[in-house]
Amino acid sequence: MDDLINELRLKIEKLENENSFKNGLISILSHDSKELFGNFLWLVESLEQKIVNEQDFYKMLPQVKSDARKNLQTVQDSTAWLKTQYGDFKIKPEKIMVTDLFHYLEEQYAAKLKEKCIKFYFKGDHNSFITSDRLLLQYVLDKIFNNAVKYSSQGQEIYLQLTSEENQTILSVIDSGTGIGEKYLSTIYSYDNPVFQGTNGEKGAGLSLKIVKNFIFLLQGNINIQSAESKGTTVSLFLPNFIS
Repeated sequence: MDDLINELRLKIEKLENENSFKNGLISILSHDSKELFGNFLWLVESLEQKIVNEQDFYKMLPQVKSDARKNLQTVQDSTAWLKTQYGDFKIKPEKIMVTDLFHYLEEQYAAKLKEKCIKFYFKGDHNSFITSDRLLLQYVLDKIFNNAVKYSSQGQEIYLQLTSEENQTILSVIDSGTGIGEKYLSTIYSYDNPVFQGTNGEKGAGLSLKIVKNFIFLLQGNINIQSAESKGTTVSLFLPNFIS
């Protein structure tokens, strides 16, 4: 009887988390879209009505571009999550060489790494494999690494570290960037957590880590974030060696 109650409690908790996530997602999409298009419409109408001149109009365009990029990221993140909600979606485990994941990130972020003169290194056994869903895992690492780059300063280093325990593999993205203050760390997955700008003024929607946590759950793993202000952040993924 106790086992049944615990099972039902876990199912209820899962449903509550999913509903909270969906409501937060809808709220972010609604707010960001309304803000972006409202600002853009105001800017165009102001130019048409000669409330602002062309010189001021062009001065405001970089901000509109930045907002549009943030909004596009929200849509892309939401689309990635929605694909996992289709009735026919299934995890597709495959054997992945961990250094392939390292090179994937290295290629994806070559321009940004060069722009900030950031060095990216791999720590661990170069011949190691992990069994996981490649698309979900690449998405998760991409979002974590994007934050590492965003909050790192010129000339700093980032590491992708591999360690192993009995029945799991631990992948960690380690940076020495701006870090997260203790009062914000506890709310990192909530929708009340503020969105910070990167060291080059990069903006985000504050949605990626919430979807990352959802995807890690699908991969039957866990995520842990350790961070200290001005000292950097370590995001560790605890992934099972086999997905059932």
